[in-house]
Amino acid sequence: MALGLAGCSSPTADSPSSASNAPQPAPNTSAPEGLESFYTQSLDWEKCGSVIECATIQVPMDYDNPEGESIELALNRRAVDGATRNILVNPGGPGGSGLDMVSSTVPSMFSDDLQRAYNVIGFDPRGVGESSPITCQSAAETDKGRQENLRAWVPEDQHEIIESAEDYAADCASNTGELLDHVDTESAARDMDVIRAVLGDAQLDYLGVSYGTFLGATYADLFPQNVGRFVLDGAMDPSLPAAEVTLAQAVGFEKEIDAWLASCLESGNCPFTGTVEEAKVQLQQFFAQVENEPMTASDGRVVPIIDFVNGFILPLYDDASWSYLTDAMNAAVNEGNVDIILSLADLSADRQSDGTYASNSSDAYVAIDCLDRPTDSSQEAMQAEATELMRAAPTLGKYLAYSGIACEALDFESTGKPEVLDAKGSNEILVIGTVGDPATPYKWSEALAKQLDNATLLTYEGHGHTAYGRSNECITKAVDEYLIHGKVPEAGTRC
Repeated sequence: MALGLAGCSSPTADSPSSASNAPQPAPNTSAPEGLESFYTQSLDWEKCGSVIECATIQVPMDYDNPEGESIELALNRRAVDGATRNILVNPGGPGGSGLDMVSSTVPSMFSDDLQRAYNVIGFDPRGVGESSPITCQSAAETDKGRQENLRAWVPEDQHEIIESAEDYAADCASNTGELLDHVDTESAARDMDVIRAVLGDAQLDYLGVSYGTFLGATYADLFPQNVGRFVLDGAMDPSLPAAEVTLAQAVGFEKEIDAWLASCLESGNCPFTGTVEEAKVQLQQFFAQVENEPMTASDGRVVPIIDFVNGFILPLYDDASWSYLTDAMNAAVNEGNVDIILSLADLSADRQSDGTYASNSSDAYVAIDCLDRPTDSSQEAMQAEATELMRAAPTLGKYLAYSGIACEALDFESTGKPEVLDAKGSNEILVIGTVGDPATPYKWSEALAKQLDNATLLTYEGHGHTAYGRSNECITKAVDEYLIHGKVPEAGTRC
């Protein structure tokens, strides 16, 4: 949904920056040793929709053993007559489907100019969607788990949570096999270079949002000479440990709750009253009520507090959806009707009206995240983290705690670690940060732009998660000028 237009405090540059004109290292067009057969494979595009073409490629399951088992990656594209470049896209997650982004999101997200200039290429990262997916539990088992009122911050519930997590992890291992150990972001970034090569491109153009910025930054750090025009929107900070990521997001959503409550109180339809601070206390009291007495939807499903919060959080990603959240909370608080909140929780989980799940995004998220960032799952560490989360974010903090239980149950060592990614020697990268972004706080975009050897930060002065395609004409123009014409916005541009 579109936001109202806002002004831009600094114009887009009329010519490339001096950094863009600097000599660049030649792109690496040869295949890394041992990967020749993957880099030289052919793409066979076939129609899979009215305007979409699909193809598959093979990549090594384990890049340390490229002669071992290979896996299949699914690609699609919107090819345009007259387009001279390809752009690869990733919608975030981890666990988001690039195939869905190209088939469903690109027409409304990308400007007409950008769609005319590029063939837009989507892919499901390894373990996601149609690319050798992680498979854990059935839809019925997933539904059952979502309806259990297990609260990690309650000591008597923790034992059952650990048992459930161990059962879930055993199902993931049994149904997925060895691939479960190889869905890390570095491997996915290496897959992107295979995609670049089979597309026939010397350098890769890329737009990644949210987690897609971490994937893109990882690629840029591994293959700086192969970076073309890169847009990283709603950036993650790769140097942060897992606990600091969770804390920053908890604080970010707490701030967005304040902003939403202010809007709610002005709407005339808010179930809360008084000042923002008073309304927040009432919200917290209502959450406490749901903790002790889960609500039941009209279809008979129980909605415990964790699923309720999953539905509550979703509209906070876009301030254009705040009025919908107000309606949902008004129905829940004043009418005892939880159907709208449950529909939001279902949307977040990709559950369809027939009870099936359209994707494996939740399973992929857990596995990829646990591989990428080591988590201290000791009871002492998780308790300390929960205490800090509840102090810093009293409304939502407790519901974001104890994530280490899932990583501990999966029982594999993290292959990634928090580190600065500088992509030294790359072409100039455009990083976009939104000041009121709850999921990827603005300070993360500032941090990534500083860490990267050659990057410009573009700022959106607004609320919501990410900016391109949902903010204003200033952002659209700046991104299009960069991707289509190679013109980087002036340093310090704010829209």
